[in-house]
This record gives sequence, structure tokens and C-alpha cells, in this order.
Amino acid sequence: MTAEIKNLAEVNANLQIQKERAETEDFKIITFSLGGKDYGVDIMNVKEIAKADKFTYVPNAASFVKGVYNLRGDIIPIIDLRSFFHLPQDKKGDGLENMLILRIEDRVYGTVVDKIDRVIGINSSSVQPPHPIFGDINIKYISGVVEKGGSLYVILDVIRIFSQHEDDKQKGRMSAQENTTENFVPSTSTQTPEQKVAAADTALGFIKESLAALKHFYASGINDAWVHKRFIDWSATHRETDVQLRNSSDAEEFLGDFPSPHTGVFWDDEYAGMVKKLLPDMPSNNIQVWNPGCGKGHETYSFACLLKARYPDAHIKIWASDNDILAISTAPNMSFDLNETPEYCRGFMLNGKNGYVFKPEIKDSIVFEYHDILHEAQLPDLDIILMRDLLSYLPVTEQGKQIVSFGEKLKKTGVVIVGKNEVIADTNWRPIGEFPLSVFMYNG
Repeated sequence: MTAEIKNLAEVNANLQIQKERAETEDFKIITFSLGGKDYGVDIMNVKEIAKADKFTYVPNAASFVKGVYNLRGDIIPIIDLRSFFHLPQDKKGDGLENMLILRIEDRVYGTVVDKIDRVIGINSSSVQPPHPIFGDINIKYISGVVEKGGSLYVILDVIRIFSQHEDDKQKGRMSAQENTTENFVPSTSTQTPEQKVAAADTALGFIKESLAALKHFYASGINDAWVHKRFIDWSATHRETDVQLRNSSDAEEFLGDFPSPHTGVFWDDEYAGMVKKLLPDMPSNNIQVWNPGCGKGHETYSFACLLKARYPDAHIKIWASDNDILAISTAPNMSFDLNETPEYCRGFMLNGKNGYVFKPEIKDSIVFEYHDILHEAQLPDLDIILMRDLLSYLPVTEQGKQIVSFGEKLKKTGVVIVGKNEVIADTNWRPIGEFPLSVFMYNG
């Protein structure tokens, strides 16, 4: 009897151990559906969850590649797992695709699925090896099967899916479903001239998206000529695999030559002289100027001195604004080292307590104010708008709105000065400057 009780106790102890082992969650997966069935992937391979509908088409890519996507500046390939495994697809009413963003070693991929469900915890010992019965998906892409809460989940081996088999490397061939990222986007070395043009257009499209995401620089008709030329120069000095802008530093380097001369500092005598020669005769002695994006005011002070030299008897008023509240708050009370100011400014300066400051005739002509250009500004009819390089950093729709507003704000003889690499490509505007000055007169 004692032996029977001992055996029963051992059985109960084993059952308790098995129960505790089953209840211990040492492995988490994110579950989703494909073709009406439940799947999961190791949460350690999931970077994030996203929804998107705008993928850039890649010519000659594999059929399961939906394109590429700009994920906050990172250009990643988007793989449709339904197409990859030849499964039926749910139709999306809103057009948005559900995506799992996966990180496999040092690479990032976007994978499109039907529906993303939830995160569940499981015990790794409860994961069963795949059985050939799972015929929808090649068994070599399945790491195991697990039951949880009455549902059966097929756990995908995403590392194997996105890795090239070693034997394929040795044989010099690739299965269509075992390509690495490099093979999703074809190399230009084997393309026809037409394909190379398409690939270059795609690469340029990626760069434009990256500039917007990383630096809020928006390519459009205002700056397209410069962007195209810069892309050609950039491609010539970068390997095919390094053309894309992978981070903020790359984007900054790409934009290195874009800004107009003397951004954020006083204009030098030569540049100021060029601007002065282009200033037209004014129909009135009351000259009104708008200078959005003035920063700390160096450009505004430079322009105020030029205007006073060009129109000595005029009453000049410059409305200078910026959305940098710290810069705009310090601009009115700045003092300077006389040796660091250009010659054309020195006649309008006097020695103050902490250095040289501008005389009242200059300071009183400027109204510095905090303002975001995306909001309407109440201004008088203007003679000049000075807005170097700012248009390119506005969303494309806002660029168009600003150009329309220029025509509404300016007098008939008014002019707009934009960045050296910006143009107003509109029949209502006539260019009157030469590089590096980009000056336009309204003809509307």
C-alpha cells in the first residue's frame, strides 16, 4: 500500500511539473493571418508594426516585391508574404496594407500580411516541429507549430526566408523565394538602357523621399533642376550600393551646395553689390519689404543697409519674421565686432556698450516678429519679398500657395528674391537676375 501511495505521489509530481512547464512563458510571438490561417513570428525579429499604401515600384523585381518604402528616411524593400507563399489575398477597403517591419541581423524588411492580431506568450517546449501536412507553405520556412487558446499557429522562420542558402551560393543560383535584399532590386549592370533610366528614376525618387523625411526638403518644380544635377554628381562619386541617403548626415552632405551665399551671416561686399544693382526703381518713397525666415537677422540687416544706400530718401520698413523664437528674440539687440562687418554696413553703425550696433535709421526700419510662414501674415502691399531658400523647405502644396500669395501681396513693380538654386517656374513671373541671384518680377 505504501508503494502504491509513493507511485501515485510521483505521478502527481510529474503532472505538476508538466503543468508548470506548460504555464511558463519563455517565448513571445506576434500573430497574424495569411490566407485565412494563423501564423506567428518571433517578437525579437519584429522592429515595429505599420500601415502604408504608397510603395515605390521597382522595375524587374521579383513578383512578390511590392516595391520599396521610405520608413522615416530608411529605404526598405516591401515583401508581400501572400505572394511569396502563393496564398490568396484579402482585399483592403481603405487601400492600406498591414505590415510587420522585421529586423534580420543588420537589415530591415517590410512584410505585408492580411491582418496583425496580437502578441502571445508561449512555452518554447510546447512548440512542435512542422509536419508535411502544412502544404500551403514550404516546410523549410516553418520553425514550428504551437497551440494557444484553442488556436493553432504556424511559426515562420523569417531568418531562413530572408537568407540565401549556402548551397545556392556555391551553385551560383538563387531560388526566387530565397533571394536576399540585394536581389530584390536588380543591378543596373545587367539592364537595358531603358531599364537603367527607370532604375535611375527610381533611385532619384528614393532620394527625394529621403530628403523630405530627413531634412524636410521638398523636391518640386522650384528646385528640380538643382536636384537632378546634384543627383548626377552624387551618383558619379558614390558606388551603386551607396547612392541612397541612409541617414541625416548623408542628406546634409547631399544638400551641401544648395544654400545661397552667406546664409546666416552678413552678405559680403561683392554679393551685396550684385543685389543692389538688381533692385529696380521704386514708384514710391515708401518701400515695404517682407523677409520671412530671417533667423538672427544678419540677412535682414544686410538688406536694410543696401536699401538705404540704394534709396537714401525713402521711408523703408522691413517685416522680418522667423519661427525660431530664440533667434528672433535676440535679433533686435545684437551687437557686432566692426572688423567682422562688411564695408557697406559700417557707415550705418555706431559704437555701443558691448560692441557696434546699427544706427536708429536701420534698426527702426526693421520689425522683427515671431511668425510661422504656414500661417497667413497681415502685411501691407509689398515692394520686395526676400525669401532665400525657404520655399524648398515647405511642403509642395505650401510652395504653390506661397507663390500665389506673392502675386497677391506684391505691388505691380514688386520683386521676389529666392534662393540661388530656386526658380519660380510660372508664366506670371519673369526672371531678372543671374546666378547666384534668383530674382523674379511679377507679370500677372
